[in-house]
Amino acid sequence: MTDGKIGDRVQCLGVVPRLGAEAEEKVILPGKPWEWWMPHGPVPPRHRPGRPDSPISPPFPDVAIASGRRMVPYLKAVKKASGGKTFTVFLKDPRIGASAADLIWMPRHDRFRADNVLVTDTGPHPLSEAAIAEAAKERPEAWERLPSPRLGLLIGNPVSGTRDEAAALRRFMAQIDHAKSEVGSIIVTQSRRTPEAVMTALRARLAGFPHWIWSPDEANPYRALLGYCDMLAVTGDSHNMVSEALSTGRPVFPLVPYALNPKLAGFLRRLEEAGQTRPFDGPLRPYGYDRVDATEEIAAAIRRGLAAHGRKG
Repeated sequence: MTDGKIGDRVQCLGVVPRLGAEAEEKVILPGKPWEWWMPHGPVPPRHRPGRPDSPISPPFPDVAIASGRRMVPYLKAVKKASGGKTFTVFLKDPRIGASAADLIWMPRHDRFRADNVLVTDTGPHPLSEAAIAEAAKERPEAWERLPSPRLGLLIGNPVSGTRDEAAALRRFMAQIDHAKSEVGSIIVTQSRRTPEAVMTALRARLAGFPHWIWSPDEANPYRALLGYCDMLAVTGDSHNMVSEALSTGRPVFPLVPYALNPKLAGFLRRLEEAGQTRPFDGPLRPYGYDRVDATEEIAAAIRRGLAAHGRKG
């Protein structure tokens, strides 16, 4: 259950396949004024279990997974209406404490802790080794002509979080210049959050250097990039993209933006201290580490919790 935000949907849909079960996605929009009171407020009357058109009407599932503050009252309503039989899971900080769900996952940079809280540095995602390997087989032919080592560049919004976007863009371009001096070619994909000004400047900076930039008019080869490039560089503003890059086992070099909130800065620092990433402003060379897969950790915790829940029932 989510309200449709892509980051929340990606995390929930990432966990589901690891459980090996059938699932139904619920995108729920409570509307005003109800959403103003969430996560504390009740579900709207029209959405209460038992109403004919309610998105949380029975039959109730064995497991309900939700993310996003608007979904907290819905998750609690499912728990109550099922007579406690549904095992509930919430991804990220529910902002109302441990009572939000039977199991809560949150990234380490969020501070809330309780006995039913699972904490990991990286987050859940929908990628698997098999899916990435399969996608790499269908990579664009143009990539074959690019000299190695090939650096995959995953861009979120490297100029976010600052009023001085010009300075942030200059920093990002300096990072691109460093990459050009270290690798044979660069393969780029961007997200929905990437400003066009960033992409315009990047195209100009890479002119004459071996590169390939994804066009939104085509299917995004994001998974192929993860599986094919020799090394990966990720703008540090995206917790999800860094998590996905680390699941590949390939060398990951986060690009620290001009402005970065303390939570993400701490996240990137811990990864580097653990030897899972290397600083982007140093040599861009291959190195080894154990794949980081929080998705499987979360799925395993759900399986354990569901088993214990069944014994209590």
